[in-house]
Amino acid sequence: MLTVLFPGSFDPPTNGHLNIIDRISTIYDKVYVVVADNSAKSYTFDAQERLEMAQEMVEPYENVEVRLWSGLIVRFAESVGARLMVRGVRALADFNYEFELSMVNKGLNPQVETIFVPTDPQFFVLRSSAIKELSRLGGDISTMVPPAVAKRLHAKMGGS
Repeated sequence: MLTVLFPGSFDPPTNGHLNIIDRISTIYDKVYVVVADNSAKSYTFDAQERLEMAQEMVEPYENVEVRLWSGLIVRFAESVGARLMVRGVRALADFNYEFELSMVNKGLNPQVETIFVPTDPQFFVLRSSAIKELSRLGGDISTMVPPAVAKRLHAKMGGS
């Protein structure tokens, strides 16, 4: 059974995230969407809210499971027997950051490989910070996030 992780902060989960989940769920037998709970980072949504949104988003996928994790991602990989991690990249800046992170993870556990999946073109500009700002200003985010996420985001950010 080929198991893969798709880790991230998912603050909030976007249609870009969903696109990658949709694509990798057809390639791998088991996909773990791993929601990061890093106490050193500041999030718009708390860990439980991000977990719930991600769970709602992947509900139609039988082979996708969402987990919350506060430790090293390679330790999560070890705990579920995964040797692959997928990271989505939109541009060169994303790749630079993700490449460096993959090298750190490789140093921690050489058995865990990172695969980079470029975003589909229609999701190229989806950045959570821009989506949150649009929501705060009352902009239309319906094409950027799933409906349940849009509802929570508007409630949290004060948009309409």
